[in-house]
Amino acid sequence: MPNSLHQQAVDHVGSRIVDGSIPAGEVILAAELESELGVSRSVIREAVRVLASAGLVVSTKRVGIRVLAAEHWNPFDPLVIRWRLAGDGQGAQLRSLTELRVAVEPMAAELAAEHAPPEFCGELLNLAARMRHAGRSGDLEAFLELDIRFHALVLAASGNEMFANLANPIGETLRGRTELGLMPEHPHEEALAWHQAVADAISAHEPHRARESMELIMRRTNQEICGVWADRPRLFPQPQA
Repeated sequence: MPNSLHQQAVDHVGSRIVDGSIPAGEVILAAELESELGVSRSVIREAVRVLASAGLVVSTKRVGIRVLAAEHWNPFDPLVIRWRLAGDGQGAQLRSLTELRVAVEPMAAELAAEHAPPEFCGELLNLAARMRHAGRSGDLEAFLELDIRFHALVLAASGNEMFANLANPIGETLRGRTELGLMPEHPHEEALAWHQAVADAISAHEPHRARESMELIMRRTNQEICGVWADRPRLFPQPQA
């Protein structure tokens, strides 16, 4: 199955569900998608499997592919994040993940300072130095990939597997911010220094300083982009029993 055809089908249907073009409750027929996209039934079947795993649809025999409401979507799925960032849900998506980062990443840094293996500490120091160089030179593409790796490594170094699994959605958000022009052309010197401070504190096994430095990074991030989600409504899903 050609990946391009598969991805085309996933993006075509998923992005339209997320932006509301295909509303919740609507039933889509596989045959209609085959005709519309000019692809085989196997491509549509695989695309539906991906969309179902993200909570966007449910497939029912003799009925079709039913679109689910937003409260059923997996908010941590990288595809859902990407589609929300590309549409009217951009502000709400940035708010949700930024607030999550403010809550989680300082604790992850604190735990990393207590538990990180030596090889993690060495890589964090190396990444912080490379981020400083890329940031000062204005190489945003290199800086982005280093920044994603840095934060993923802090989460992993915490020794908490649930924190570590936040790396993909956080990375997708960082990429989205860059693509949307919501990153400064040159990262602030303060931010570069704070990343270095996090790496230093984790390597020196200083939990309080690691948490405090990461808190400064997260609060700065929140302040830089909070205007994007001003007046955007919040989603209040019913708690599951």
